[in-house]
Amino acid sequence: MGEHDVTEQSDDFSQRVFVKALLDDVNTLEEMLEKEMFETGIRRIGAEQEMFLVDRTMGPAPVAIELLEKTTDPRLTTELARFNLEANLTPHVFGGDCLRKLEKELHEVVDEARRAAAECDAEVLLVGILPTLRKAHLGLDNMCPIPRYHALNRAMTKLRGGDFHVVIKGLDELETTHDNVMLESCNTSFQIHFQVAPREFARLYNVAQAVTAPVLAAAVNSPVLLGRRLWNETRVALFQRSVDARSSHMQARGLRPRVSFGDSWVRESVLEIFREDIALFRAVLGQTDHTSSRAELAEGKVPKLQALRLHNGTVYRWNRACYGWAESGAHLRIENRVLPAGPSIVDEVANAAFYFGLMSGVTAEHEDISKVMDFDDAKTNFFAAARHGLGAQFHWIGGETITASALILDRLLPLAREGLRRSNIDEEDVARYLDVIEERVRSRSTGASWALRSLSAMAGNTSVDQRHRRITKAMLDHQQGDEAPVHTWETARVQSDDAWREDYRTVGQIMSTQLLTVRPEDLVDLAASMMDWERIRHVPVEDDEGRLVGIVSHRAILRLVARGQGMDREPVAVKDIMRSDPVSVTPTTPTLEAMTLMRDRAVGSLPVVEDGRLVGIVTEHDLIDVSARLLARFLADEA
Repeated sequence: MGEHDVTEQSDDFSQRVFVKALLDDVNTLEEMLEKEMFETGIRRIGAEQEMFLVDRTMGPAPVAIELLEKTTDPRLTTELARFNLEANLTPHVFGGDCLRKLEKELHEVVDEARRAAAECDAEVLLVGILPTLRKAHLGLDNMCPIPRYHALNRAMTKLRGGDFHVVIKGLDELETTHDNVMLESCNTSFQIHFQVAPREFARLYNVAQAVTAPVLAAAVNSPVLLGRRLWNETRVALFQRSVDARSSHMQARGLRPRVSFGDSWVRESVLEIFREDIALFRAVLGQTDHTSSRAELAEGKVPKLQALRLHNGTVYRWNRACYGWAESGAHLRIENRVLPAGPSIVDEVANAAFYFGLMSGVTAEHEDISKVMDFDDAKTNFFAAARHGLGAQFHWIGGETITASALILDRLLPLAREGLRRSNIDEEDVARYLDVIEERVRSRSTGASWALRSLSAMAGNTSVDQRHRRITKAMLDHQQGDEAPVHTWETARVQSDDAWREDYRTVGQIMSTQLLTVRPEDLVDLAASMMDWERIRHVPVEDDEGRLVGIVSHRAILRLVARGQGMDREPVAVKDIMRSDPVSVTPTTPTLEAMTLMRDRAVGSLPVVEDGRLVGIVTEHDLIDVSARLLARFLADEA
C-alpha cells in the first residue's frame, strides 16, 4: 500500500469504518484459506535492506529525500528518519543460485544508494544501530515528511498518554524519555522473507520461532546506543520500548507490547496470529481506499486485504506473518525482522543462508517442533541471544542446556548445510556462506564483539565520542573496501590521519558524563569533600528528577570559610551557597561558543543540559585538555 493512502484514526466513526473493513478482510482471508486460493508448490525468498546515511563526521546525514531525487531505482525508498533508507529486493525462487543472486542484487542496490548519496555529500553504512547517534538527532525535524509516519507518531503518542520511557541495562545503563517515536529510527535491519503454503504455515512458523535465537546469536551487530554499551543486539530492547504505546494501566494489566516475540506456538493457521493481533491492538491508522475485499473476491480478483495489511504493519512481531498478492495469486510468507543490517553484505547473506537452511533442516528433522520444545524456552533463548550473543545459554530441544556457540557448531550448522542441500542450493554457495558463519562462531567475532573489542582497545586516551566515530569510520572503510566478513576484521584503532578536527566541534564530544552531583538539601561539607577527593572545582546541584537547579564552586566554599564559619558552625545546606542560575549549554552547542561563553561570563564550568536534565559538564580543565590535544595534532601536521 502506498505510504500516502493512510489516515489517522481521529474519531470514533472512522475507527468503526476501518475496523469493519479489517474484519471483512479477515473473513475474506478465512474463505480463501478454506477454498485453497493460495499459491503452493513454489517457495520464494526475499529481503529488505535498511541503511544509515552518514556525513563526513560519521554522524547521521538527514538527506534521504534529496538522495531519492537523484536516483530512479524503484527499489529504494524512504524509512522513518531522513537519515535512513530502505531497499526492497526482488524475490527469488528458493534453490540453485538464489543466495548468490541475493548477494549480487544487494551489491547493486547499495552501490546505487552510495552513488546517489555521494551527490548529497553523504555515505551509506550498514549497521544495526549507528554508534554516533545522539538524542539531539531524534527530533521530528528529522522524521521523513511522509503522512504515514507523522500519523503513526501522533497515534502512538496519543495511545501512550505521555512520553516513551526507555530503560536498558547492559555493560552500561541507559535511561531516557522521548516525546515521539523517532527512537525507532535508531534501528536498521536486514529483513528476510520465506514464502510458505497455508497448510504448512503453523509448522514452519513455529520452526522460525525456535531457530531465531541461535541465528540472532551469530548475527548480533548493535551493541551501542546513544553512547552506551548495552545488549549485543540492542535493537531488540530498543524497538520494544520505542513504540510501546501501552498506558501505565495497560502495562500493569499485563497487555503485551506491539513489539513482541509472541506468547505461544501457532496451533493450526495463520488466522490465529491475525485474529489475536486485532483483538489485542487497537487500530491506529486508517485508509482512504475502502474497497471491499469480499467484492474483489466475488469479481474473481485477488483481494488486496488492504486494511489487514495496514493493521499488520503496526504490530511488530519479530517473526511477522504476512499476506501478499500479485498477478500470480495470493501467498503467505514469514518475515524475519530480527537480523541487524551489516556488518558486511556477505555477512548478511550468510545470516540469511543459516536461517533458510535451518528452516529446511529443522523441519525435516522434527515433524512438529512444538512437541519437543517449550515455547517459553524459545522465547527465553531469543532474549538471551539479544543480550549475550554467542555467550548466551540456551534451553534447547529435550530440555538440554547448551551455549549458543556450541549449539551452532555441533548441531545447527550441519543441520543447516543439509537443509540447504535438501532445497537444491548450489553446493559452492552452501559452503561459501555457511563457512562464514562457522568461522565467525569459532572465532567468536560477531559485529557486536568486534565493536566492543575496538572500543575497549581505544579506551584511555580518547573520548567516548571519538571512539564511536572511529568504529563507525572503520566499518565504513571495510564496507567500501574488500567487503571481507567481520570475523577477518582487525580491531579498530585511533588513526593519526583521521579528520581529528571533527572530534571537538560540539560540547557533547568533549563533556564529562561521569558526574558527581549533590542535592540542594545536602550538607556543604559533602560537596567540599567530593571536590577534595576527586580534585574537581565544581559540583552540579540537581533535584530528585535529575533537573539542574544550581552549581557549587570551590570559590563559594572558600568564601564560606573566609566568613569564619569553620568546623564549629551550624550545618550549612548546599542551597545556601550554590549559584541557583548557572550558565548552561546543550550537547549540540559548538565548542567555540562554549569557550566564548565561559570567557565572557567568567565561569569555570558549564553544566550540559538536555530536555531539562543534567547530562554532563564542561570545565576549564576539559578545555585545556582539548587545547593541548589540538596543539599536539597541529604541530604534528606541521612537522
